[in-house]
Amino acid sequence: MNFYSTNNPNHLVSLKEAVVKGLAPDQGLYMPVEIPVMSEEFFDKLPEMTFKEIGYEVIGTLFGDELSNEQIKELVDHTLAFDAPLVELEHDIFSLELFHGPTLAFKDFGARFCSKLMSILMAGESRKVRVLVATSGDTGSAVANGFFKVEGVEVIVLYPKGKVSELQEKQFTTLGENVMAIEVDGVFDDCQTLVKQAFLDKELNEKMLLTSANSINVARWIPQCLYYFYAISRLPKSGKKIVVSVPSGNFGNLGAGILAERMGLPIAQFIASTNINKVVPDFLGGSPFASKPSIGTISNSMDVGNPSNFYRLLALYANNEKLFREKVKGFYFDDADTRNAMIKVRDASGYIMDPHGTVGYLGLRNFMKMNPGEYIGIFLETAHPAKFKSVVDETLGIDLPIPDRLKEFMKGEKQILEMGNDFGEFRVFLTTDFTDGHR
Repeated sequence: MNFYSTNNPNHLVSLKEAVVKGLAPDQGLYMPVEIPVMSEEFFDKLPEMTFKEIGYEVIGTLFGDELSNEQIKELVDHTLAFDAPLVELEHDIFSLELFHGPTLAFKDFGARFCSKLMSILMAGESRKVRVLVATSGDTGSAVANGFFKVEGVEVIVLYPKGKVSELQEKQFTTLGENVMAIEVDGVFDDCQTLVKQAFLDKELNEKMLLTSANSINVARWIPQCLYYFYAISRLPKSGKKIVVSVPSGNFGNLGAGILAERMGLPIAQFIASTNINKVVPDFLGGSPFASKPSIGTISNSMDVGNPSNFYRLLALYANNEKLFREKVKGFYFDDADTRNAMIKVRDASGYIMDPHGTVGYLGLRNFMKMNPGEYIGIFLETAHPAKFKSVVDETLGIDLPIPDRLKEFMKGEKQILEMGNDFGEFRVFLTTDFTDGHR
């Protein structure tokens, strides 16, 4: 399978180059030249297949011309080492729990796939890879843990000072070894800009092999389509149309769902659910796309004012804005809306949601109220509520237990480098070898 840049359809690269480079030289995102459609036979047997069996077939269809059957099995087994249960919350409303991986967030799927695929593709290479990651929360922890101690790879995580939860921060600042955390005096968009500037610096890229493990990288983005196939396979047969609501920040997760739909998965409607960082809901409502400075909220992982994956979403609909707006509806909610919904759901069912999943739930509820009786719906619960314990405790008036896996991270000593949002300072850092004691 070849990949093209969203900025230039004539710029074509192999899977290896798309994964290792991360971002195209023209700053476009890589997209598969062709999106294959799964067979009718596959969909007929989908309800009886295991998560891993689904993974073998979908990844085999996508990458079978580049990877052997053994490599595909190794890749899927490593990625899908934990479940993604579908939980019925209300009549026709289901929560897809994506927080059962090692860092208790949906990004564990993509991070594990990315690290394993990169190690497969780079086998035998003498060069060391530097993975640059900008994070507003869960990406940093998932990628850092996915690549932790992977030979030949150094991970540099950039995150905005004071804008991630303590638990999230501990998950990527306490590892050491081949993982370095940089606390940037700015917002997430500043971190993302520093990473993009590094990729576009020709001299830097001649000296070292830089790549990304953000959702801009196809190896982080594509595997997320697997849990959409799995979720639909577990829905009860109702004869109703299917709608999926995705809490969205950088919009890679929604893009993965659209990819699954383009591959034939029968999802009739998507919902882009955001907090007050609503540039995409504004676009879906008819306004031109216009990035804005991000605003801090209690659903901090979605505090993105210039989502990188927007043009990937457009590309999935062949740059047809009308079709995009038909297939995806946008809703946004403020912190008060989010807290109220967390309380109402807990009181009605005992189910405790994190603030990001709550935004997804609200988008789904609003859509289904506007279309009564037509749809059966899924919202993505993207992180364990304990990762946002202070918000959950304050909102619900409880002392939420912390899972043992998170408790272990809290014991570690924070190791960071503080930095401004100036690229010159970051560029100097990249020319050093932090594994030789740079802290």
